Amino acid sequence: MIAPRTSLGLACMLLLGCSDLPDAALSDSAVDGAPNAVVADSAPASNSETSASTSADSVEVVMTGSVVDDRAVGTVPCDTVARPCFQRPDSLRGLYVNAWSAGSTRRMAQLIELAKRTEINAFVIDVKDATGYVSHRSALPGVQAIGADQEIRIRDLPGLLRRLEAEGIYPIARIVIVKDPLLSAVRPELAVQDTAGGTWIDSKEIVWLNLYDEGVWDYHVELAREVADMGFPEIQWDYVRFPDAPASDLGRARFPGDSIGPRADAVRGFLAHARSELARAGLGTRSTADVFGVTTNVHRDVGIGQVWESFIDRVDAALPMVYPSHYWAGSFGLDTPNAHPYEVVHGAIEYAIRRSAAVDSAGQVIPWLQDFTLGPPRYEAPEVRAQIQATYDAGGSDWILWNPGSRYTEAALRPTDGWAEEPLVRIGSRVVPVSERFEALEAVGDSVEKASAAPDSTPATSGN
Repeated sequence: MIAPRTSLGLACMLLLGCSDLPDAALSDSAVDGAPNAVVADSAPASNSETSASTSADSVEVVMTGSVVDDRAVGTVPCDTVARPCFQRPDSLRGLYVNAWSAGSTRRMAQLIELAKRTEINAFVIDVKDATGYVSHRSALPGVQAIGADQEIRIRDLPGLLRRLEAEGIYPIARIVIVKDPLLSAVRPELAVQDTAGGTWIDSKEIVWLNLYDEGVWDYHVELAREVADMGFPEIQWDYVRFPDAPASDLGRARFPGDSIGPRADAVRGFLAHARSELARAGLGTRSTADVFGVTTNVHRDVGIGQVWESFIDRVDAALPMVYPSHYWAGSFGLDTPNAHPYEVVHGAIEYAIRRSAAVDSAGQVIPWLQDFTLGPPRYEAPEVRAQIQATYDAGGSDWILWNPGSRYTEAALRPTDGWAEEPLVRIGSRVVPVSERFEALEAVGDSVEKASAAPDSTPATSGN
């Protein structure tokens, strides 16, 4: 069992490397015993809002999440004959779907049925993951030139989009940027350089693309425009950052182009460029970005170029990865953050929303939530539902669950016909009915208020 103090590098390797494996390799224990629950018989679960009522008649009220108007909500303009059309849900409730699952007829059928039975209305689909391979048959010369089209995982992406259109499921294209061994091998000038000459390699044998280089920008924006033309209404940028390597490694790293400014300027510059280029295509495509969870409550740059106020007005939404298992002991005033899913997510999201309110044209805050086990306690329905409830209680309306094998805990999701009985949530060491969460919080000493009060006290980070 891996303890909650797992290092960032190891956690990212476990959580993100597994998503690049074939479906057959993603066993129940792909992430320290992550449950295989995608086709569980138990009833699913839903949205949730602040209410302390405990009567039986009030359960559905307790479960109903608030709806926040989003600037880009609406029908993406398109010719329904040429490409599918998608209406963005008022309240997005999504699942990550790795490329192998998206390309599997059987797995997609299971995930679509899961969505039909529950509140799920969106899938985040890998178009390009950290292997560098593009999941579909790309017509882009740049993709073909580096062999990124040599491992097709989704053989009929247009057909998949049409199927999701018919099922009323909103698709989001995930594109990983600076982790790309294929692009860096064929075009080493786009990678971070070593002071001794050649391409810089960190102590984990990882080569990183240089986010200062506009050639890196152009390659990925072209890919985004290609899948937007196919029908994706939203692009989600991942690994929009600089290496999170030790100082001993970074001492050898050289970033050509860094004279343009701090690393945060490069992150902001890419996101502004990507959003502008997608807007020029006239398809109404949203541009969003995954960011470290620590960006929500730390004001300084921790070295990767992600500072909340620097990027939040250059995206339609920022998706902080606030996985409780990724925070060090002491984060949010908690000895074991992983055992406090509600408190961690509430503290992170409340603070992110508060910071965004001070920025003109700030994008929406949509958390990535943890549906995998990485250290005790085992994450099951109460732990997952606690994070969803915390999102609503902190003022959020949208969320997406992450499991590297795309296998989800159905009992944490509201059934389409409503809850048969009130769901349970974990508050500290207790598992209680959701309507009793505030009493449970008082019993563990107002951890949520402590979390919101000390924004720079979080020594750990999370995400990719």
